[in-house]
Amino acid sequence: MDVLSTTFFFIVAIFILVTVHELGHFLTAKLFGMRVDKFYIGFDFFNLRLWKKQIGETEYGIGLFPLGGYVKIAGMIDESLDTNFQSSEPQPWEFRAKPAWQRLIVLAGGVGMNIILAACIFIGITLALGESRTSVSNPAFIEKGSIFAAMGMQTGDRLQQANGKALESWEEALDPALFTASSLRYTLLRDGKSVTVQAPANIMSSLNDKQSLGIRPIVPPVVDEVLSNMPASNAGMKSGALITAMNGKPVSDWTEVVGIISANAGKPLSITWQHLATKESKVITAERIRAEGETMVTTVVPTAAGKIGISLKQTITSDRRKLSVPESIVSGISQTWKMSAMTVQGFAKIFTGQEDFRKSVGGPIKIAKIASQSAEQGPVSFLYFLSMLSISLAIINMLPVPALDGGQFVLNAVEGIMGREMPFELKMRIQQIGMMLLLGLFAYILLNDIFNL
Repeated sequence: MDVLSTTFFFIVAIFILVTVHELGHFLTAKLFGMRVDKFYIGFDFFNLRLWKKQIGETEYGIGLFPLGGYVKIAGMIDESLDTNFQSSEPQPWEFRAKPAWQRLIVLAGGVGMNIILAACIFIGITLALGESRTSVSNPAFIEKGSIFAAMGMQTGDRLQQANGKALESWEEALDPALFTASSLRYTLLRDGKSVTVQAPANIMSSLNDKQSLGIRPIVPPVVDEVLSNMPASNAGMKSGALITAMNGKPVSDWTEVVGIISANAGKPLSITWQHLATKESKVITAERIRAEGETMVTTVVPTAAGKIGISLKQTITSDRRKLSVPESIVSGISQTWKMSAMTVQGFAKIFTGQEDFRKSVGGPIKIAKIASQSAEQGPVSFLYFLSMLSISLAIINMLPVPALDGGQFVLNAVEGIMGREMPFELKMRIQQIGMMLLLGLFAYILLNDIFNL
């Protein structure tokens, strides 16, 4: 995708997440009778904004800086660092005049809404599409240079166990929770023998660095359609052909076939393929073609664009089970819990030095790239990305750092225990230090993004 579409999907993702987060603070503040002075998506530093409108007591607007947003609640020390209320007595509609338990709910409202958003996305996708399960009887395709290749896995391996637990599906084998476990090992079946491989301790930062798992089920190169007046049809290739070798080199996956064809644009290319002579009602599978098919060798000359005019026939089958509404809710909540736990474990690995901080965190540039990549793969992929980012935003805001919701939560909890308000100057100083730390961290992450382009 180009820069324009990448920027577009980044803005869409941030707009949705920030709106939902700030709406959590807004609704809980209104619930307890607090006055909300501003509701902004994006920051309006130096009064720079794209739009604003006063509705009742609240000014709604879109700030020029799309790096977050804020809800300004009367009588609360927040991102605006407003001190106008310091000299007056607390008013009934102000944040500081409310009981500690109400203030804590308002502070947790943003995090709660981000978690709810993620759960709703998971529930909606599960309700619409059901649960998919692809059997591990389908062997693995391992990309060269990937983490799984470095672990010692090879194309053709069949997954058997993960951390000693028997696997039935690829979805279980690539469960994100496995990658944040204290250790990860797979037991494989290779040429009839059992093989065990161990994942590196810093697998999360390695995956973030490469931006690809590098493992998936093999997609057998079975031809679906052969376009007329193209090199493949002119050479006599037929629909239903299974390509087994190219220029004498065995191939097992569609990606290999496409890569070799592209690399031989305009050059003669020898293709070995098998084809079933009889047309029966049986389901055509790669295994059946290998066992019963007739072997042929054809020479084709790919076009200058590296094409021969064939399309892939999908022979991998996945079981998709439709779920009822209650089952979808349970599944969606379970997915949200697992992703939240995985995110917490990921942060724990970063903070304890088990993962490389520079490779494990991403700023706006990295988020924009992933947003556009997920959108390119389809709406479901983009929604999954959005749910994961929403959970990450929630976990980050829970950190007990001044200027974050977690830091504010701790301060107000301490006030609740003390039974009185902390000195205004102390709270303001803590907020200022927190803002400086966050701005410094943001600058570091942005530079890290730029250097890793």
